[in-house]
Amino acid sequence: MADKWIKLGHAVSRILRIVGVSEQIYYYRKKQPSNQTSVKHKGGRPVPGFSMTKTGVPMSDGQIQEWLCELLNDETEVYGYRKLTICLQREHHLVINKKKVYRLLAKMKMLQPQRRKRLKHPRKLANNREIKTSNELWEMDIKYGYIAGEQRFFYLLCVIDVLDREVIDFYMGLSCEGKHAAGLIQRTLWQRQLFETEQRPVIRTDNGPQFISHVFEEACVTHDVTHERIPPKTPNKNAHIEPFHSLLEAECLQRYEFSSYREAYETVTSYIRFYNERRMHGSLYDLAPKQFRQAIAMQQVQAKTVKV
Repeated sequence: MADKWIKLGHAVSRILRIVGVSEQIYYYRKKQPSNQTSVKHKGGRPVPGFSMTKTGVPMSDGQIQEWLCELLNDETEVYGYRKLTICLQREHHLVINKKKVYRLLAKMKMLQPQRRKRLKHPRKLANNREIKTSNELWEMDIKYGYIAGEQRFFYLLCVIDVLDREVIDFYMGLSCEGKHAAGLIQRTLWQRQLFETEQRPVIRTDNGPQFISHVFEEACVTHDVTHERIPPKTPNKNAHIEPFHSLLEAECLQRYEFSSYREAYETVTSYIRFYNERRMHGSLYDLAPKQFRQAIAMQQVQAKTVKV
C-alpha cells in the first residue's frame, strides 16, 4: 500500500509516518528480493536481518553496522565485540547479544585481534646443570601399573635425587592429580629436613597435567621451590628417574600379577625400600642410594659431578 502512494508522487517520509514504518526498514526491505525478507543460510533458524529496540522498533543489520562503524571511529575503537555490544545496548537501546555483534563485525572484517592470555606461572625450561651435592636437583615423574584382579591401573609418582639416586618419597593411588603432586613436594622437603634451611632444590618434571596445574605451581611458590619442565619428547632430560622406572618395571611390575590394589601397594613399597637401602648402583660405587649418602656424610667417598 505504501509503495502505491509513493509511486503516485507523495513524499516518502510522510507516507511511511502514516503507515507506521521507519525509513530504515523501508529501504532495507527494498534491497531484499520481493518474495524473501530474511537472509537464508544453510543451518539453524534463518537470520532475521534486523534487531529490535526496547520499544519494539526493528533496526536493520545495515543500520547496526553503520552504528558499529561510528563507534569504531571514535574513542571506543579499542573495544572488542563484547564492549561494543554494551555500547549498542546503552546508546541505541537495542536488544542484541554479543554473538550477533561478533557475526556482524566478522562480516565487516573489523574484529579486534584477540589478546594472548597471560600465564600466572610462566613455563621455565630445564637448564643444563652440573650437580655436585644432594638436594640440588630432584626429578619427578609418573609410572603406571596394572592390577589384573581388578582390571584397572594405578599411578606411582616418585621424586628422585639426581646426585644420590634415592627415591625420597612417592605417592601411589588409583588417581593422580595436581593436588597429589603438590602434597608430595611438601613431604619430600620434610623428609630431607629442608624447611629450616635456605637451600631448596630445583624440581624437574615433564609436561604432564599434574605438573602444569595451578595447585602444583602454587605449591612450588609456597615452598620456595623452582620448578622447571623439560621440552616435549626429550625424556633424556629426565635421565635419572626414567632408568629407575625401567628397573621398577623389570624387577617388580613384570614379576607379579597383582590381584588387588593392596597387594600392588605392598609389593611396590617393598621394592622401593629395597632399591633405596640394599640394591647396588653401578654409578654409586656399587652402593645403595642411602648407603651412598651416608658414605658421603662420613667422607668415605667423594660424589661425582652429574651433568644434566
